[in-house]
Amino acid sequence: MSSFDQELLAEQQERRAAGLWRDDSMFDVAPGVDFGSNDYLGLARDPAIVAAMAGAVHEHGAGGRSARLLAGGSPLHPHAERAVAAWLQAEAALLFPSGYQANVGLIGALVGADDAIVSDRDIHASSIDGARLSRARVFVHAHGDLADLEHQLRRAQGARRLLVLTEGLFSMGGDRVPLAAIDALCATYGAWLVVDEAHSIGLLGPDGAGAWADVATGSGRVVARIVTGGKALGVGGAFVVGSKALRAHLVNHARSFLFTTAPPPALAAGLLAAVERCRGAHGERTRVLGNARRLAERLELPRPAGAIVPFPVGDSGAAVALAARLREQGLYVPAVRPPTVAPGEARLRIVCHATHTDEQIDRLIAVLREHVPARAGRAPSGPLPAPRLGKALVVVGTDTGVGKTVASALLLRAAIRAGRDVAYWKPVQTGDDDDTATVGALANAPAEVLLPNAVKLPLPASPHAAAAAAGVTIDVDDLLTTCAAHRRTERPLLVELAGGLLVPLSLAPRPVTQADWLERCGADVVLVAHAGLGTLNHTLLTVEALRRRGLTPRALLLVGEPFLDNAATLRRLVPAPVFEVPPFAPLTAAAIDAFVQAHDLDEVWR
Repeated sequence: MSSFDQELLAEQQERRAAGLWRDDSMFDVAPGVDFGSNDYLGLARDPAIVAAMAGAVHEHGAGGRSARLLAGGSPLHPHAERAVAAWLQAEAALLFPSGYQANVGLIGALVGADDAIVSDRDIHASSIDGARLSRARVFVHAHGDLADLEHQLRRAQGARRLLVLTEGLFSMGGDRVPLAAIDALCATYGAWLVVDEAHSIGLLGPDGAGAWADVATGSGRVVARIVTGGKALGVGGAFVVGSKALRAHLVNHARSFLFTTAPPPALAAGLLAAVERCRGAHGERTRVLGNARRLAERLELPRPAGAIVPFPVGDSGAAVALAARLREQGLYVPAVRPPTVAPGEARLRIVCHATHTDEQIDRLIAVLREHVPARAGRAPSGPLPAPRLGKALVVVGTDTGVGKTVASALLLRAAIRAGRDVAYWKPVQTGDDDDTATVGALANAPAEVLLPNAVKLPLPASPHAAAAAAGVTIDVDDLLTTCAAHRRTERPLLVELAGGLLVPLSLAPRPVTQADWLERCGADVVLVAHAGLGTLNHTLLTVEALRRRGLTPRALLLVGEPFLDNAATLRRLVPAPVFEVPPFAPLTAAAIDAFVQAHDLDEVWR
């Protein structure tokens, strides 16, 4: 076995131990009653759609043969595009081979390095990847949080083009966001809106035309909707729907359209038939939504907006075990685990179909009730919904010794003065220093605010080196789990990392830096840098490293004696408020408090 394969096997073992492993058995057709796939209306086996696809194979052949611009595809492709555009009352549409390619192609074609994107935290991975690949500045707001969306829109002002990404119905939570209010904010801040209708098309809106069709404010800020063909339509592929100008732009600039083989003619034929079938599927829509709402009500879960009913579990291993138990009972319900959802938010993703019977839903409810612990004073009747992870700010530095502890004390003090019930946590402490005690004293924080270190190592060195000297390995997944546990409380969490952003936490079985951990953590970032000579390069390199991971600092704190116009330059180049923090002499709680009184650091928490 090669050393490369050994590395891969070691990584796989890590994932198995964390309950995150997927194997080929997951590729099988759903065993038993399907509560997992996205075939909401049961159209994947609809005779008219199947016949249309079979006929297209005989008439036009099996494959797309080449890209559309190289005579690939068939006459059916533009017919399907016109049909979906008419359904959504838009000017035009463009067919892509998949929803992933549609999102990546659209975003990359619309924005670049001079632009900005504001996206909901819970958007599809394809949209996240499209945003990263576009090289635009990315601002992420808390899921469905209009106040945070507006805050991020303000931070993104000055971009050449500003794009807001959201969804008509979210795939893991099964919930809707207030599209009309989001549209109004886009109009106020000069942003353009993209709505991914993957899980809302076919179910919501007039004739199943999606969540935006339910709103139809007419503001003109929606520039594109994504209509995937592999869910309610039961086929595959995806359309970007918008104006004729948008379609022409994508034909020339969307790389995932330009440089890929056209979808097979059969897929276009199936979509053409599916659009017609879906528009008239009023009874099926009623049954899907009725089944989902009945299931949620019986399990005492929030009322679903569509077909998806998330059943919160929390622990990944427990979610996998429960899914296995259901499978033994002839019920297919997949367990959803990180990275699809945040650490500590593993769940069963129950998907209701129009074809489900009352008996099948009752069987599912009965098994799930068996696995819900009894509540105090009553019989088990459903799960207590798992709380979402609370707000977290992670203080990171461009290097060691740049003033992260001072910055943490300032942010903690600002939160306390604002009346926030906040907590402070330093996951890894190296050396003889006790940064937790220092921050607590400088911020004049009560003892209950200060959480214990997860790892404490005697050598004053980077975490991986200090751990090696102590003969231990830092368990990165354990740090994630502990962070998630701290965030399940009502109070926001302030986290201070050790050393610079790219310092390793562990080198075996593979290198994991603090940046890698932060990306998986899903928290907001506060960047700390020294104010003197050299900070422009160090700070901008660190911002670039954050951007590569889809992270944008909420604030930049420059600590120390100011140097020339560094702060002014960074205010132009870093998409975040910049605070200049002087060298406190002496460094006391009174000095920290005076600075906080004079500067609105609490805006970083808002």
